[in-house]
Amino acid sequence: MRIALATCSELPSCEVDDVPLHHALVKLGVEVLQPCWDDPAFDWAGVDACLIRTTWDYHLHRDEFVAWAQRVERLTALFNPAALVLWNTNKLYLRDLAECGVAVIDTLWLDRGASVDLGALLDARGWQRGFFKPVVGATAYRTCRFENHGDSLTAAQVLLDSFLVTEAMQFQPYLNSVETHGEESMFFIDGAYSHSVRKIPALGDYRVQDDFGASDQVHLHTSAEIEQAAVVLRLVEQNPAWVGEAHRGSLLYARVDWLRDAAGALRLCEFEAVEPCLFFRHAPQAAQRLAQALLRRVSGK
Repeated sequence: MRIALATCSELPSCEVDDVPLHHALVKLGVEVLQPCWDDPAFDWAGVDACLIRTTWDYHLHRDEFVAWAQRVERLTALFNPAALVLWNTNKLYLRDLAECGVAVIDTLWLDRGASVDLGALLDARGWQRGFFKPVVGATAYRTCRFENHGDSLTAAQVLLDSFLVTEAMQFQPYLNSVETHGEESMFFIDGAYSHSVRKIPALGDYRVQDDFGASDQVHLHTSAEIEQAAVVLRLVEQNPAWVGEAHRGSLLYARVDWLRDAAGALRLCEFEAVEPCLFFRHAPQAAQRLAQALLRRVSGK
């Protein structure tokens, strides 16, 4: 069996967190390939399946990336499916989940070309600190936290104005817990809960990616918290408008990210089922489960 783990040209041949997955697939007799998703010379019909992994430049070419996923799905088995790629690569999906009753961080959606007075928006909602990021983005791309006063607000307004010229943005209250507690992630493989991690930014920072000096560690969630994430997963899996009619059922993999609000309650900040880091370095057994689930789906057994 030949399986492609789609990546991008900006990454080395093997991202450290995916090493356990590579090893698990090889032990199962799989020939593992790592083509860049936008490599025009790669023959996607020549593999038994494509698992989207480290395509971490997709946000710079989102339309092309969606078109690529749709094309690949016509040539081979794609995980997760192209319909989900379309839905999940635009953070407007959070609005869809909020409308279904999910506890999403309060969000205002700012259209491209909009004229926005940040101070007025903060005052109207009683928010002392604000945060914005693009609706299509990754790895803290074009994110900004700011205070509701002085130079911080002025600089944020200038930055937002420049971003809105070319792209839509989302605007939220800044949750201070990200600095002291970090962001919590729950991972699901083949529809079942797998493991959790907590990502902690560098002192004084808010970015939870290790690109910016953040650290991460195993985290334990309560059964109620895991069920809260599982409810989100089931909502997505069963909605044909989001996953495609032919793919209703359990997703091969998903990551559910949360921040804590001032009361300590979980607030959804991301649902990632396209190319999330799965933190296999903290759970190598999860890589084995993913490899086995992938082969079951491809072989039909």
